[in-house]
Order: sequence, then structure tokens, then C-alpha cells
Amino acid sequence: MSTAHDWRGVAAESQDDFTDRVSLLLRDRSRRLLSSLLRPHRRTLAVVLAVVLVENAARLAIPYLVKVGIDSGIPPMQAGAGSRVLLTVTGVVLVTVLVQAVARQAFLTISGQVGQRVLLELRRRLFRHFQRLSPAFHDRYTSGRVISRMTSDVEAIDEMLDTGFDGLVNAALTLVGTAVLLLVLDLELGLVALGSFPLLLWLSAWFRRESASAYRRTRESVAAVIVHFVETMTGIRAVQAFRREARNEEIFDQVNDDYRLANMRAFRLVGLFMPGIKLIGNVTIAITLVVGAYRAFDGAVSVGVLAAFLIYLRQFFEPMQEISQFYNTFQSAGAALEKLSGVLEEEPDVAEPTVAVPLRDAHGAVRFERVGFCYVEDRPVLRALELDVPAGQTLALVGATGAGKTTVATLMARFYDPTRGRVLLDGIDLRDLSEADLRNAVVLVTQENFVFAGTIADNIRFGRPDATDAEVRAAAEAIGADTFIADLPEGYRTPVESRGGRLSAGQRQLVAFARAFLADPAVLILDEATSSLDVPSERLVQRAMHTILAERTAIIIAHRLSTVEIADRVLVLEDGAVVEDGSPAELVATGGGRYAGLHDAWLESLV
Repeated sequence: MSTAHDWRGVAAESQDDFTDRVSLLLRDRSRRLLSSLLRPHRRTLAVVLAVVLVENAARLAIPYLVKVGIDSGIPPMQAGAGSRVLLTVTGVVLVTVLVQAVARQAFLTISGQVGQRVLLELRRRLFRHFQRLSPAFHDRYTSGRVISRMTSDVEAIDEMLDTGFDGLVNAALTLVGTAVLLLVLDLELGLVALGSFPLLLWLSAWFRRESASAYRRTRESVAAVIVHFVETMTGIRAVQAFRREARNEEIFDQVNDDYRLANMRAFRLVGLFMPGIKLIGNVTIAITLVVGAYRAFDGAVSVGVLAAFLIYLRQFFEPMQEISQFYNTFQSAGAALEKLSGVLEEEPDVAEPTVAVPLRDAHGAVRFERVGFCYVEDRPVLRALELDVPAGQTLALVGATGAGKTTVATLMARFYDPTRGRVLLDGIDLRDLSEADLRNAVVLVTQENFVFAGTIADNIRFGRPDATDAEVRAAAEAIGADTFIADLPEGYRTPVESRGGRLSAGQRQLVAFARAFLADPAVLILDEATSSLDVPSERLVQRAMHTILAERTAIIIAHRLSTVEIADRVLVLEDGAVVEDGSPAELVATGGGRYAGLHDAWLESLV
């Protein structure tokens, strides 16, 4: 029988295996993303590699030329004779330095262009993918985290592409080339010089291991700072209204301090690694100089070889510090790549069909067939809902908060798919329709419609960018928005700030109405869409609805029964089920029902 200790050991081993598998998965995912970004630039990268080889060959040739100049040029001059060798070597050194400078300039130019193209494609992919992901994803993935992915994480990769690969490639080629040349110049002295290499490998492995977790922590910490800042500023009215400033400052101080501590740990690692490399390098150079001096005194090596050795050793240890800098950049970019690749591999909860059924000339007949839905597992919002809405009918949904009204609207707009059952438009399951056909046929207007930075006309034209100015004006007039637009300084050309800060809530809602009506959908869903309107504006909208909703299917969700009164049919929902169904007049006439009670309470409120 296994003891408790044995089971704990098995559990710990299983946990380690799981962690290793997760780490491997993250690395593979990040590698796939980076590979896909670099693949279109393979030929250019081959040119970059060739340029780097030329640059490093020129750099490595200079110490050897110094050796040739000392050993072959100085003795004839000491004998009182001129030396063509020294002049030739000097000329070759100048040409080599020029080649190195030209190759360096070419490398920076070409690699910079590739890096910017990669970043352009990465930002394009992120923006496109974030737009494709379903509302369910954005419900759980805060706007602050989205901004963090698009800013700090992309910037980390930018830094790696701009400086990281440059330092790594040059350092790697310099290390390998220098080690080979040291052994070629003098095997015994080369082995002495390279004796510190195992210690360098151990120090580098330690730094790589420790810095990986440190820089992942910095990415997580800066994301927390951005998330809290964005959410606070986005909800600044609520923050100020509830005097939340002090508490938010406490939270910000905490996440900000966590970010500071994460950076401090990363800096401490660098503070140990870089001086350690320098210490090992200086000790190695000193030992090599002493051993080389004895060998030169004995005539085993020439003075030129010893001079070249010292220069090569300087070149050998300098890249190690560059590699440490690359580790900083690479670990930060690696953590960012993990997050970005994770986002890009997120699949939309509402997916496009493999083979879409075409929807031609949508009529707007809506059907729910035993639709069940839950946002959280085992907590159903709708239970086997059966609903038929003929084309052209205006249906109002009423009921208490949490009854499932908005869920019906979001399922009809296919922001979510039902947990079971089907939602059909003109007899076609919404899951079989292309997104373009569905969005052309179904438009949802909510009480929190977004107004984008731009002009009033731009916002009305949002759903139909090709609409003419006359069509924009006609849409605004149809719902009564032209009255307030005419009073604006520049009319339809009046710019509005992001989120419509210069417009009242009612004006923003009227603009959203005009936007939806201009799109001319077969099905129009109004989810509490008049809740932000004052009484005069609401009356304008209600008058416009009688004309605009004619021969169009409409689903209206409203607490204001003044809006419900224009409906052909009313459904009363309770706990995700239909408890009353009929025209407003019929439900009032029956008396004693839920809708009749709501109607009586509404009439009393008007007195």
C-alpha cells in the first residue's frame, strides 16, 4: 500500500510534469508565431545574414592583421630598413574598417526595415483578431489587458527586433570566430584563454534560468498596472461619484509597487551577471598575459601573436555582456510573445460556418426552437424557449431583470450561440449563415451605443460607409435626430469626441438609431434602446418607429410601456420562459396578468 509520503511524491512529480508540458506548449506557441511573422522575409533575412558574416569577418580580421604588422613589419624597421609590409598591412586595415562600417550600415538599414514590417503585421493581426473574437471573450478579457497586449507587449518585441537579434547574432559569430582563431594562432595559449569557458556557460545558464521567471513577472506586473489605470479612467464618473479615488490609489500603489519589485529583481540579476562576466574576463586576460609573456620570452610565441591574443580576448568577453543585454530583451519579449500567441490562438466562441448557407433577400422570420442557454454552466437563463416571430411583426419582450430578455436579443444577434436548440432566420440556422449576411440582416441597438470619434455624419454612416449625404440626412430625419443636429455648430459635419462626450445621452441614442435605420436590416432589435431618452425625444422616436418598423421584423426590449404599446405582440418572460403572449390590448383586457399589472402601475405613474 502506498504511503501518504509516496502519494505526495507522485503528486509533486505529476505537477512538475504538468508544468513542463505547459512551458513546452507556450514555447512552441511563441515559436510558431515568430516563425509565421518572419517567414515572408526569408530572402531578406538571408541577405542580412550575409551582411553580418561580412561585418564579423572584417572585425575578426583586424587583430590578425595587427599580428602580421607586428611580426612582419616591425623587425625590418628595427634593422633600419623601410617596410612595405607595414604600409600594406596598414592599407588593408583601413579597407577592412571601411568594409565593416559599410556592412554595419547595411545591416542596420535592412534589419530595421524587416523589423518594422514584422511589427506592422503583428499589430494588424492583433487588431483583426480582437475584432473577430466574440463578446464572450471581451467580457472576460478586460480592455486594459487588450491595451497591454497592443502596447507594452508589442513594444517588447520591437525592442528585441531592433537591438536583441543584432546583439545576439554579432555576439554568437564573434564568440565562435574568436575561439577558433585563438586555437589556430596558438593551441596551448588558446586552451589557457578558453579555460574559463565552462564557468561562463554555467553563469549564463544560471542567468537564463533566473531571468526567465523574473521577466515574465515584469510583463504580468506592467499588465496589471495598465489594466487598473485603464479601468479607473474609463469609469472615472463612477469613481468620482462614489469617492473611490483613495481606494483606487491604494490599489494602484500596490500594483505599481509590484511592478517596481519585479523590475528590481530583474536588475539585481543583471547586476550579478554583468560584473561576473567582466570579472571572469579580466582574470582570464591577466592569466593569458602572464602565460603568454613567458612563452614569448622563451620564443614559443611571437609578440604579434600575443598582441592579437589580447585583442581577441577583449572581443571574446565583450559579446558576453551583449548577450546579457539580449537575455534581458529576449526574456521580456519571450513573455510578451507567450501572451500574444495565446490571444492569437483564441478561437471565437461564435465561429464562421465552414460552408455558409447564402441568405438572399432576407424577410425577417425569426424562430427559436427549444433554445436553452446559460452564461455559467448549470445556471440556465433560458429553458427550452419556443418562439415564432413572423416577418414584419413587432414583438415586445417584458419582464423583471434577469428574466432573459437581453439574452434573447444577444442570441438573435448571434453574439452567443445557444447551449442547446436552434435560432433560425428565414428557416436557416444562424450558425449556418456567414457573418456578413447575418450582420446585414440583423442589427442590435442597445442603451449603451458607442459613438466614435469623428463627425455626426460619420457616426450615422457607420453601418453603411457608402451612404450618401442625402441618405444620412433622411435617416436622421426619420427618427427625429435632425432637430438637434441642425442646432450644432457645423450640423452633420460637427465633430464629436470619442465616446460622444460632447453629446447628451439622448442625442447619442438618436445617433445610434439613425445608424441602425440607415443600415436597413430585415430584423431590428432594440434592447432598452429608449431608456436614455427624455420624454420629448422618446415621443419623436416612437412616432418615427411607426413608419420605420413597418414591414420590418422588430424585437423591442423595454421597461417603458410607452415603447411597448407600439408592438403588435407582447411576450412576458419569467425565469427564461414565456408566461404570457398576446397583443398589448389583449393582455390588458384579460386583467390579473403580469402585463396587466405592469400596465396598471405605469398608468398610475403618469397621474
